[in-house]
Amino acid sequence: AAVVDGPLGEGSLDLRSDCERAARVAGGPFKFTLTSPYMLARTLLDRHYGKFESLLMGIADVLAMQVKGLPCACVQVDEANIPGNPEHAPLAASSMNRVLDAIDPGTTRAVHFCFGNYGGQTIQKGSWRKLTDFLNALHVDHLVLELAHRPADDLESLKDIDPKIGIGIGVVDIKVNHVETPDEIAARIEQAEKVLGAGRVTYVHPDCGFWMLKRSIADRKIAALAAGRDLYLSR
Repeated sequence: AAVVDGPLGEGSLDLRSDCERAARVAGGPFKFTLTSPYMLARTLLDRHYGKFESLLMGIADVLAMQVKGLPCACVQVDEANIPGNPEHAPLAASSMNRVLDAIDPGTTRAVHFCFGNYGGQTIQKGSWRKLTDFLNALHVDHLVLELAHRPADDLESLKDIDPKIGIGIGVVDIKVNHVETPDEIAARIEQAEKVLGAGRVTYVHPDCGFWMLKRSIADRKIAALAAGRDLYLSR
């Protein structure tokens, strides 16, 4: 773990340059992602602040300065720890909102949540049911949620998400090599709409990133995602 032995600052962190580099190759509107302050704080050894909350908000302040003016259509904050630590939800929401509130007006704000992934293994235990109040507290336009590699009843937990927050559902499982068929993708979208209500699903996507899968598998999963979406919309 990195060791914090003094007040946190931006240092050499330069998200704007990273975002500008991405913009040059994106070929159109794109999403830029960064790790949430809560997830970062959980990885650090604190020898300066003495309180987890102070460390957390120090990180949030740095990220808030960094997200201003990013040249992208959407900024997404990624968090894979809080689903397994719901007791920290109010504190985590406060830190994440500090970052989300700093994003430029007109830029879409998204937050991705998952239960972790390493070698195809779930890292965090828990369920979406314990996090409804937390999700509703976020100053966000839409959520990006892991659901393909989750129990079927997790969908029921999302009924209480504030209607003004768009729900993005994971319909591609990134923890397995199996390549979904378009029919499987369409069926997952259909089931989500049945449980959550017509028009409630605003985005479909993989559960998380594809970093642990071969490129050939990831490419085919994305192709199936697009084909399954089109199949669902054509029905």
